[in-house]
Amino acid sequence: QLQLVESGGGLVQPGGSLRLSCAASGFTLDDYAIGWFRQAPGKEREAVSCISTSSSNTNYGDSVKGRFTISRDNAKNTVYLQMNSLKPEDTAAYYCAAVHVQAMCLYMAYEYDIWGQGTQVTVSS
Repeated sequence: QLQLVESGGGLVQPGGSLRLSCAASGFTLDDYAIGWFRQAPGKEREAVSCISTSSSNTNYGDSVKGRFTISRDNAKNTVYLQMNSLKPEDTAAYYCAAVHVQAMCLYMAYEYDIWGQGTQVTVSS
């Protein structure tokens, strides 16, 4: 069974940092592009970041550029999202997703076919 499991969410004060992890089980991430998405209550799902198989291509949403960094450790079968300078508007459920494609960073949710269950990030004082 192909699964992604997110972890690392929680409650943090504005200006703080969190690192989300996305661990794969049942398959290896080497040949998969990974995307991070988020969804706040009452809002549409938003693309946050994506990374290609070799990490050569990355992309970030305008709202997180300069604050978030995506990375991957294929040896650990895990992708990370380092989130710095967090703002209350970053509060959302964060999901990682995978698609079997080489050398591309895909930014549309419909392009992904394996999804995690999500981890909640709450930024509040």
